Amino acid sequence: QVQLVESGGGLVQPGGSLRLSCAASGFTFSNYWMNWVRQAPGKGLEWVSSIKSAGERTAYADSVKGRFTISRDNAKNTLYLQMNSLKPEDTAVYYCAKDPQTGVCDYWGQGIQVTVSS
Repeated sequence: QVQLVESGGGLVQPGGSLRLSCAASGFTFSNYWMNWVRQAPGKGLEWVSSIKSAGERTAYADSVKGRFTISRDNAKNTLYLQMNSLKPEDTAVYYCAKDPQTGVCDYWGQGIQVTVSS
C-alpha cells in the first residue's frame, strides 16, 4: 500500500533552516509529481511547492519562493524540502502528497510539525 512518511521537523529560531524528508513506498515514485502542503494553526491547507516526476520542473507559492527548495531522489524514493530563512508564519504541519495530476492529491503523509519561534 502507498505510504508517505515525513521526517525532519521541529523547533527552529527565526532565520534558521530545516530540511524535511518524505520517504515514499508502495508506488512507482519516479512516475509522479509530488507536493508539499502545509496547514498553519487555525487555518486551511496551503500548497507550498511541487516537483515533476524527474525533478525537471518545480513550482513554489509566493510566500516561500526564494527561501524554500523542493527536490527529490528517485533512487531513494525520497522527497525533500529545504527551508531557509524561516519565519514565524512558516509554523505549520507540513504534509507531502502524491499528485496524480487529476487536480487532487490522492495520498498524503501523516504530517510533521515545524515551529518557528524564538
